[in-house]
Amino acid sequence: MADVIKTATRDAYGKALVELGEKNPNVLVLDADLAAATKTGAFKKAFPERFFDTGIAEGNMMGVAAGLATTGYTVFASSFAMFSAGRAFEQVRNTIAYPHLNVKIGATHAGISVGEDGASHQCCEDIALMRSIPGMVILNPADDIEARAAVLAAVEHDGPVYMRFGRLAVPRIFDEDYKFEIGKAVTLKEGTDVTIIATGLMVNEAIEAAKVLEAEGISVELINMHTIKPLDKEAVIKAAKKTGCIVTAEEHNVIGGLGDAVCDVVCEECPVPVVKLGVEDTFGKSGPAVELLHIFGLDADNIVKKAKIALSKK
Repeated sequence: MADVIKTATRDAYGKALVELGEKNPNVLVLDADLAAATKTGAFKKAFPERFFDTGIAEGNMMGVAAGLATTGYTVFASSFAMFSAGRAFEQVRNTIAYPHLNVKIGATHAGISVGEDGASHQCCEDIALMRSIPGMVILNPADDIEARAAVLAAVEHDGPVYMRFGRLAVPRIFDEDYKFEIGKAVTLKEGTDVTIIATGLMVNEAIEAAKVLEAEGISVELINMHTIKPLDKEAVIKAAKKTGCIVTAEEHNVIGGLGDAVCDVVCEECPVPVVKLGVEDTFGKSGPAVELLHIFGLDADNIVKKAKIALSKK
């Protein structure tokens, strides 16, 4: 068996920026003194004249990005998710999203899997914050292939985009010829008993959970929801009607994230039981990333448990 390739989505982000820089002289990259961690340092090395370090001042960085975007540039503004979405929320809302500017926010180190950086840096609220901003697109890739595709799609989109990347290396799921489209979910497996809708690093855990459930005779419909906003409502409704129950899985607070987005659609269009798996409205804590994912129930075993709960509610 071939070795499983594991790469952090933030690494793919850095490489994709260099690729864009080679093709598009109109692309600029800003960072808030975290280029080594966000991987924008690769762009800085390749195109120093198009890279700007704004220092530890994320709000100001978003304002600078907005100003540059008004002159016709496509601007990537990068920092940790906690700072990009949290500290700079007002500037993202008012200076980027309100005038609908072409700024792409590269938010790395999202979720519990930031690990040893601890609760202050483990952002599990960013999707909820960005979902509340009108016109904001939210992309949450599952592996390095999808992360690259998300960046390339973001640069073609007219308007603000929030891209969520992780620190932890995750298994590669997709092939090099993978096709990515904003707002279109990917059905990884067809099934009839229960639907699992996952996003980000939880997609790999959902794949493993599906194997366990299938071995027990439970047919699983498995969906990779790489775009949280705009959500693929058609895919959600179709799955709800097909299987009659849904489990959502995300490395984010159960409040305001993928689970709530799915529930909004299901409640209005096709009421079926939805069981949400995520961080249960609590702060994280310091520790090894993989261990933390298990501690907070963000793993295949817990998806299996949630799927059985969902089945019992049909």
